[in-house]
Amino acid sequence: MQKKNFVSLILGTIGGILFAIGMCMCLLPEWGAFTQGVVITVIGAVVLLILLLVRRKMEGKPAIHLSGKAVGSVLLGVVGALALGIGMCMVMVWNIMIPGILVGIIGIVLLLCLIPLVKGLK
Repeated sequence: MQKKNFVSLILGTIGGILFAIGMCMCLLPEWGAFTQGVVITVIGAVVLLILLLVRRKMEGKPAIHLSGKAVGSVLLGVVGALALGIGMCMVMVWNIMIPGILVGIIGIVLLLCLIPLVKGLK
């Protein structure tokens, strides 16, 4: 196993577990650990961001270069993911069925729009 793959495995596992446990702490009211969950989630996200920077450094690539197209893709992805998540919350948590399904479908469509934007049309 190459060194960069091993480092990615370790950092990805640690970051992913911290992020997932933090989200569970935030979203499960039975645990009563919302504030602590936010802290753990942020730590997990920071570890995953460090993974990205370390991996690029080990591959000899520049840190991160964002072009206008990349920023647009990121914004579209964030909005699509948020719309999908809000739609799921509307259906499963707040019992708002039809509007929740519609918001979720809008989120899915926005995320599907990322494919031609990122891959390009041929």
